[in-house]
Amino acid sequence: MRLDDESESSNIESQRGMGGGGFQLGGMGGGGAMGLIFSLVASRFGIVGIIGIVVVMMLLGGNPLSMLGGGSGSAPAVQPAATGQAAIRDETDRKVAKILGSTERVWGELFRRAGQTYQDPTLVFYDRNGMSGCGAAQSAMGPFYCPADHKIYLDTTFFDELATRFGAPGDFGMAYVIAHEVGHHVQTLTGISDKVRAAQQRAGQAGANALQVKMELQADCYAGVWATNDRNLLEPGDVEVGMRAAQAIGDDTLQKAAGQRPVPESFTHGTSAQRMEWLQRGLQTGDPAQCDTFAS
Repeated sequence: MRLDDESESSNIESQRGMGGGGFQLGGMGGGGAMGLIFSLVASRFGIVGIIGIVVVMMLLGGNPLSMLGGGSGSAPAVQPAATGQAAIRDETDRKVAKILGSTERVWGELFRRAGQTYQDPTLVFYDRNGMSGCGAAQSAMGPFYCPADHKIYLDTTFFDELATRFGAPGDFGMAYVIAHEVGHHVQTLTGISDKVRAAQQRAGQAGANALQVKMELQADCYAGVWATNDRNLLEPGDVEVGMRAAQAIGDDTLQKAAGQRPVPESFTHGTSAQRMEWLQRGLQTGDPAQCDTFAS
């Protein structure tokens, strides 16, 4: 990616060195890796497994409602250790700040065209453990967006895993992850998130999972919309990296990698094919209106 001339976002905070802890369901995009684990336990051990997870979460201070989409409660605000330029410690952080800056510019213009005002999210760096408005942040959860405080939480060591485990090295794999979380912020600003969470409360587990899949696929599409509206950033091979990342983190692929038989009712992010399809749709159209996964 051509990031040299891109302006860095100032909406950066750091919780590094502040400690933290606890237990919170989350992960990439609101349902997250722990949501996937919950679904797998539910499918294999039934109500006994579900009760076990809920009891453990309550003992550790977690919010069981977060299993339906990143948490509906809030936690006390945390004073960041550093903000803006002071929160940036290395070249990876600087790239993240530039990618976030690009999303701010693109979505600001897209909202302006629609007669709306875009409100920038804040990205929070943390190291292993942190605290969000939705509860504890932990590296194992992966990057996630918290709708309660409009912040994206990121331990940048995830990008090492993205390169080694998921086979998607390079700046655009990083950008895809960040732009996906920004997509969840767009869903919050437009009211989509509230509607989906309300519908999830009325649905059974399989229905709630299906709605979460649609949320995640729309965020993938929004990531593509951002990229195609800032084409000057893309270099040959970038799109292929993004597609490899989307393929690697599909629910069916992850369940197979864990030695599990894919269980569609437990999916919370979509299959590899679906994730690639919706990312590609965003890239091809550049139009947020074409990302209505709820109509498909």
